Amino acid sequence: MLRIIAIAALLLLTAPAAPAETARPSLKPSATIAGELVHIGDLVEHPGEFAGVAIFQAPDLGTSGSVPTARVRDALRPYGLADLDAGGLAEVVVTRPSRAITVREIESRIVRALAGQRGLGAADDLKLSIDQSLRTIHVEASATAELQVVRLSIDPYGSRFGVVLDIPGSAILRRTPLRLSGRVTATEEAAVLARSLQRGDVIRPGDFAIERRPRSELSKDGISRPEHAVGLAARRPLRSGQALRHADLMKPELVQRNDTVTLLFEVPGILLTVRGKAMEAGAVNTVSWRDGMWIAPKTSP
Repeated sequence: MLRIIAIAALLLLTAPAAPAETARPSLKPSATIAGELVHIGDLVEHPGEFAGVAIFQAPDLGTSGSVPTARVRDALRPYGLADLDAGGLAEVVVTRPSRAITVREIESRIVRALAGQRGLGAADDLKLSIDQSLRTIHVEASATAELQVVRLSIDPYGSRFGVVLDIPGSAILRRTPLRLSGRVTATEEAAVLARSLQRGDVIRPGDFAIERRPRSELSKDGISRPEHAVGLAARRPLRSGQALRHADLMKPELVQRNDTVTLLFEVPGILLTVRGKAMEAGAVNTVSWRDGMWIAPKTSP
């Protein structure tokens, strides 16, 4: 009897182990997709040998989408996984992350490439006008390299340009390069009138603002600093929005044509005064000593 029990125990010890119970496939509530296809393993826990099988197209870069559970079951049916544990889920949320390249980033990169080309000057002085409708673009989140200009062309006059941009490691941009064209304008700061002025009006700090204007529209004697204009007067009528020039301004006139004035002549021991009428307008310091006499605006006694 003891011999039989010993043999039975030996058989139990040497018998092959029973196979472990395979975990039942279950539906995931959400998935994050890096590529262009959604695989079974992205949506299902414990998918077995079918993890790498693609069943759906991924959402566009930078977007999310929902897949109804019933549609997931239909896609899994050919692989014997339709009877998965859905855990009460009605849908699965699928997200495809991206790196957003903004309009400002695109324009900044183009401007930096154009700076110094054909006498265009510094990047801060350039203004772009893009022919195409420009918007934020999305590339793969894994494409972390800097946006690059891989091709640049400029017309002989330095105003029209064409450019091709790329990001190393981006399959999206490799298939569909970002090609843009447009016009670049060199600008300068200028003092621009905020209101119209009549001849003789004195300019106050609130009468103008500093704006960037196309360099081609500005005069060489244009004014770009406020202190160069405040306190001076308009030499002629000036319209609102007009860029100020030194030639447009003069010292304020204290004496107007036909005003009654007193002329004073003084040398050691002699002081003479005489009343007269100004024959033309005059400003401060327009009277000067030259060739042994005082030179002043024309007057009549």
